Amino acid sequence: MPRHNPVGKPFFELSEVESSNNYAMQMAQAHLAVHGTTWFAHYQNAGKGQRGKRWNAERSQNVMISSILEPKMLLVENQFLLNATVALACHDFFKRYAVDKTYIKWPNDIYWGDRKAGGVLIENVLSGENWRYAIVGIGININQTLFPEEIRNPVSLKQITGKTYNVIELAKELCASLENRWQQLLTSPAPAIIEEYCLHLYKINQQAAFEKDSVRFNGIIKGVNKNGELLISKNNSSPVSYNDVKWVLP
Repeated sequence: MPRHNPVGKPFFELSEVESSNNYAMQMAQAHLAVHGTTWFAHYQNAGKGQRGKRWNAERSQNVMISSILEPKMLLVENQFLLNATVALACHDFFKRYAVDKTYIKWPNDIYWGDRKAGGVLIENVLSGENWRYAIVGIGININQTLFPEEIRNPVSLKQITGKTYNVIELAKELCASLENRWQQLLTSPAPAIIEEYCLHLYKINQQAAFEKDSVRFNGIIKGVNKNGELLISKNNSSPVSYNDVKWVLP
């Protein structure tokens, strides 16, 4: 297996960029960056979130990074393993400061209690059955305390702890967490990673509200399967897997 740079080496700062994920993708496609290369964006004027949503953040107040990873050892159908690995790294990082009540909200948001602290957007580049590379974008609220009204239930590390942080230092710590979990991905069996992901899952073994095809229902979250589908039990029945169900949050 080829030797890689650790995640976060090299580490670049961008004063302003449309989207750090777009920038990283352009660099990767131009063969100007390799596995581990990471960009920290002080400000994104068109930051990208899950499901086409925008990621809004104040300048230089939060951790916003994009890293190039080359998970060529994984089969294309095992993409959720990378998702779980990155989510666990973010959980490790945030819990180090926020301590209790840190969870992974399926599929890969970071929650503190019932409030969103961060999110992950992974964009994969495939070539047939080969996985060329992945652009891993992570946004985590650090020092920001005022958020746009349209953003639901946000929370930052400063709101939780009352402290102000050096966002560059924290970004590099997050890279170290990513590297630790990357090494786990290289050496650990897939079921162990999925099991640990489920251990930290938001609302695990609790009832939650969901929506599928415009129909709302309640169910108890029992975990995820190897494909990353959420397992939900309704009316004490055997869990059913869902890959496109939406949360209905209070």
